[in-house]
Amino acid sequence: MIMCSMPRTILIVDDDPHIRQLLVFAFSKAGLDTKEASDGEEALAAVEQHQPDLVILDINMPKMDGLEVCRRLRTQGEIPILFLSSRDDEIDRVLGIELGADDYVVKPFSPREVVARSMAILRRTAGRPPAAETNGRLLHGALMLDADAWAATWGTSPVVLTVTEFTILRTLVSMPARIFSRDMIIDRLHGPGFAITDRTIDSHVRNLRRKFAEVGCPDIVETRAGVGYRLGSCAEPPA
Repeated sequence: MIMCSMPRTILIVDDDPHIRQLLVFAFSKAGLDTKEASDGEEALAAVEQHQPDLVILDINMPKMDGLEVCRRLRTQGEIPILFLSSRDDEIDRVLGIELGADDYVVKPFSPREVVARSMAILRRTAGRPPAAETNGRLLHGALMLDADAWAATWGTSPVVLTVTEFTILRTLVSMPARIFSRDMIIDRLHGPGFAITDRTIDSHVRNLRRKFAEVGCPDIVETRAGVGYRLGSCAEPPA
């Protein structure tokens, strides 16, 4: 459980009151405060009023769907968002991630799974804003990227990367809590509309994992099946 001086607040946005009730109960058992909204317009007003630490957001809602709510929230800041999808539709999942959602859960779901996924997002974002460059350097755990020198270091071990591998890793480090779809990564590498296959990105990620595993980092990149990649914990190895 996350230890903090004040309870975290979760905004639950779903037009089904039964689902909201289940999640309110589950989060209260986990020691988290909750607020509720039944549609997209209420959700935007609730975010402005309550400043929640995370938003649980249903995709299919009246008045304004969850994708549009996410799009508008992303113009205001980086509040964590977990999508609820009523069907296992890859288009919905990928579009949601591309708009900036941090994770998703497909209905029907276990409330315990939603709480667990939410806690994981809060752990990743608690006290750790998106990585900022200082003198051209990005730091995350034991990982250091020197953008000026195009150099990567794990602890005290240099890791030799290609330009493409470095750019992919720098993209993930820039927003360590966010999942990046393969298309998003391609856009960062070459710009929108560039023709390159998903398998090419997968190959670069495999190379990144192999190179960092060789210096003692087993989790440089995490995979979310059917969605994309995000930065791993990059925790310092035990002494």
